[in-house]
Amino acid sequence: MRNLKDGAWLLFFGSLWGISEVVGGGFLYNENVAYSSVWLSAWALLVLAIARGIINKPGSSTIIAGFAVIFKMANTSPFFCHLLGIFTLGLVFDLASSFLMKKEEKRLSRSMLSGLISAYGGYAFFALFITYIVRYEYWVTGGVSKVLNHIFVSGSFAALAALVVVPLGYWIGVNSETITSRRPEWTYAGTLAGIIVLWTLAKIL
Repeated sequence: MRNLKDGAWLLFFGSLWGISEVVGGGFLYNENVAYSSVWLSAWALLVLAIARGIINKPGSSTIIAGFAVIFKMANTSPFFCHLLGIFTLGLVFDLASSFLMKKEEKRLSRSMLSGLISAYGGYAFFALFITYIVRYEYWVTGGVSKVLNHIFVSGSFAALAALVVVPLGYWIGVNSETITSRRPEWTYAGTLAGIIVLWTLAKIL
């Protein structure tokens, strides 16, 4: 039963991240809002941090990112680079938090450092991979200047946001886990209901 509950939580958080990409991302990119990826990354890191406070297991954040990718693919026609960016951020956060935000480790400095590494690491890995490994035309055309701008300008804004949202999210998650563990059946039912609501909203909005 525990595995089912954990799976429901992971799908819920992946859907919560996914709907921000579908609805929020659609709005931000259509309106050409500056640094759209930063706003989306800040929300993603908040979601990942909350989830980590509830399910503090290596690999969990990568699974959430995978669900977010599936959610976006199922509800819109995304660009490949957006999907790669989602998965990359989840993967790097997973690696950082697995090392720095262990179950018994609740120091603020650890979660802040995890956020910084996730932001810079995620942005750097994505930009380098899509430009020099995938050779995605849009990024190849932009060249080194686009890569550096993504890492050190957008990445720095995302890192600043991460300094706040990751510790906050982790604190919310840890305290939520304490509360939800008292009524596991109701929590499980609520999580399933939340998943249904999020997928329904994505189809409507």
